[in-house]
Amino acid sequence: MADYTNRTFDEIAVGTSETVARTVTATEVEALSLAAGDVESFHTRGADRAMGKGPSTQGAAAAAIIAGMLNRRLPGPGGAIVGSQLHYGGAIHVGDTLTATVTACTKHTDGHRIDFECSCTNQHGDVLAAGLVTVRAPTRHVAYSNLATPQIVLRYNDGFVPLFAACAEMAAVVCAVVHPCDRDSLQGAVDAAAHDLILPFLIGPEAKIRAVAQAEGIDIAPFRIIPVEHSHAAAAKAVEMARAGKVHALMKGSLHTDELMEAVVPSATGLRTARRISHVFVMDVPTYPRLLLVTDAAININPDLETKADICRNAIDLAHILGIGEPKVAILSAVETVNPKLQGTIDAAALCKMADRGQITGGILDGPLAFDNAISVEAARTKGIVSAVAGRADILLVPDLEAGNILAKQQQYLAGADSAGIVLGTRVPIVLTSRADSVRARLASAAVLKLVAHEQRSRLLPGS
Repeated sequence: MADYTNRTFDEIAVGTSETVARTVTATEVEALSLAAGDVESFHTRGADRAMGKGPSTQGAAAAAIIAGMLNRRLPGPGGAIVGSQLHYGGAIHVGDTLTATVTACTKHTDGHRIDFECSCTNQHGDVLAAGLVTVRAPTRHVAYSNLATPQIVLRYNDGFVPLFAACAEMAAVVCAVVHPCDRDSLQGAVDAAAHDLILPFLIGPEAKIRAVAQAEGIDIAPFRIIPVEHSHAAAAKAVEMARAGKVHALMKGSLHTDELMEAVVPSATGLRTARRISHVFVMDVPTYPRLLLVTDAAININPDLETKADICRNAIDLAHILGIGEPKVAILSAVETVNPKLQGTIDAAALCKMADRGQITGGILDGPLAFDNAISVEAARTKGIVSAVAGRADILLVPDLEAGNILAKQQQYLAGADSAGIVLGTRVPIVLTSRADSVRARLASAAVLKLVAHEQRSRLLPGS
C-alpha cells in the first residue's frame, strides 16, 4: 500500500520547504569518495575518516543528499532535476549528521520548472553545499512508498576471479554428479561443464534425470548418464567409480549429504585416506580484503584435538592450492586467553604448540582468538594482542560444526559473501552443493574442485 503522494507543479507554492537529516556512515563516505575519484580519501581508513575538501568529493555527497530530497520528497517521483548551481565547502566525516533543506523560490510555467534554494549543513552549522537546483516538476500525482535507502556493500576484492583464471589452463575434471534429479543440481552440473570446469557423469535413475531435463529445458545430450535405481545406489556407484579411477571428483546432487557421505566414509569401500575427512568453505566476503577459509562447518560435529589437527592440515593444503603461500590460521573461541573451562581454548593452545614442534606445517597458527581479533587488526591492537595472525587470518578454524555453520551462513546472508564448499581428506574432492547456492557459488565450488583434483592427480597433495 502506498504511503506517500508526490506534489505537482500546481500544488507547490513559492516558500514550500522540506528538511531531512541523516548520519553519514563509513561505507557512504567510501562509496562517495570512490565515485568522485578522491583516491586519497578512499584509502584513508578509520573512524575519523573524512572526505576530501575538493568540490568533486563534497559535490558527490551534498548533491546526493539534496537530489534525494528533491526526488523523494519535494516534489517527489515524476519530476526531474534539469539544472544545478551548487557551491561547496567544508569536509564530511564519518558520523556527521547532515541536514538538507530545499525551498521553492521561483516557478516557471514554461516546462513546469521550479527553482529550489538548497542547502546542506553539518551538526555544527557549517555549510557544506548551497545554491539553486532547477526541477521539472510533475504534473500528475504518483503514489509511492517511502522505501528505505538500500544498504551499500563495497567489495574490496573479487577473490574468485583468480580461481577461475587458474582453472582456464586446465582440462575439465571427470566428475560423478550423484543423483542430479532436480533442476538446481542438474543445471549446476551443466553450467560447470559449460565453463569447462567438469566433464559430468550423471549418476541416478535415468528416467528421472531425463524428465527433469525435459521439464526445465536443460540440454543433457552431451553427457553420459550412468543409470542406477535410486539415490543410495547412485552414491555407491559414484564412490566405486572414484576408487577405480574412472572419475576424479564427486558432486552432490539432490540426495542428502548424509546419504552421500555414508558411501564415502567406510575404510574398506569408501574414499578415506590417512587424513580425517573435513569440509572447508572458501568465502569471498565483500568487506574482507582476501579469501577466507572457514572449517569445519559440515562434516565433523564436535571434533577432538586430533581431528582438529587434521582439519587444520586439510585447510592449509587447500590454501596452498588456492595460491596462499603461508596461510595464517586463526583458531577461534569465545575469548583470546586460555581458559580451562573452555575446551576450545585448550585445543587452540595445543594446536599452536603442535605447529611449533613441526606436527602441523605449512601455515602460521595462533589461538585462541575471538572472531573480532582474528579478522580486525584494530580490534587485536585494542586488546593488546601481538600476533602475525590476528587481523590477517586466511583460515578460521572453528571449535565445532555448529559454530562453523552459523559463522559461514552469517557471512553469506548478512555480509553478502559468496562461498564455495569442498570436502577434503578423501581420495577425490567432493562438492556438497545446496539448493540455496547461487550460480556464482556453484561455479566457484566447481572451480575449487577442479584445482584440488588436478593437484591430487599430480600427487602433490598429502593423502591423495
